[in-house]
Amino acid sequence: MSVVKAMILAAGRGERMRPLTDQTPKPLLPVAGRPLIVHHLEALRAAGIVEVVVNTGHLGEQLPAMLGDGQRWEMRIAWSPEPPEALETGGGIFQALPLLGQEPFIVINGDIWTDFPLTRWTRPPLIPSGLAHLVLVDNPPHHAEGDFALLDDGRIAESGAPRWTFSGISVLRPELFAGCEPGRFPLGPLLRRAMAAGKVNGELYQGRWRDIGTPQRLAELDAVLRLSN
Repeated sequence: MSVVKAMILAAGRGERMRPLTDQTPKPLLPVAGRPLIVHHLEALRAAGIVEVVVNTGHLGEQLPAMLGDGQRWEMRIAWSPEPPEALETGGGIFQALPLLGQEPFIVINGDIWTDFPLTRWTRPPLIPSGLAHLVLVDNPPHHAEGDFALLDDGRIAESGAPRWTFSGISVLRPELFAGCEPGRFPLGPLLRRAMAAGKVNGELYQGRWRDIGTPQRLAELDAVLRLSN
């Protein structure tokens, strides 16, 4: 069994990206001539994923207006609109579970860029076990303390050393959200609870990855990708 669906998290307000996000939702900001979210759609399609769920929040009507139903990428995009205050990561994924089905699914933060090879989850070998599989990356300068430790047996723990940064790329099982109620809540506590039970594993990826959290980092990525194309 391999992963067949994915969710792109695109509902955030993007306060640190203002004024760019005053008129444009962060996932539609251009990078190397294409909206940031299009880079994710193209990567997912190249990995064989054809069913994608996208949640929307701030200026969310612009995303389906621009991307439609995904036909131009030979994909099917299902939209999961959220209230103006958004539902945070946990609440947003939980709301979208009926669209994602009963099998494990990929989740990608809409405000990152990476060349992580998603094909490792869509083609043999099989997807990882556990309630969640997280991709960790080297700590960027703006997050030098990291998030989690990667243990020798492949499990991820909240404490330990060295600590790495969660990339915003993961495979989650619907069972991670057992007992949750609709509404606004973060994903972090669910992951930490599963870590304490030894049910989160992961890997360290040291390829290209960028967190697009500020206009400066967006401009830097745009320059790098234009030079490499």
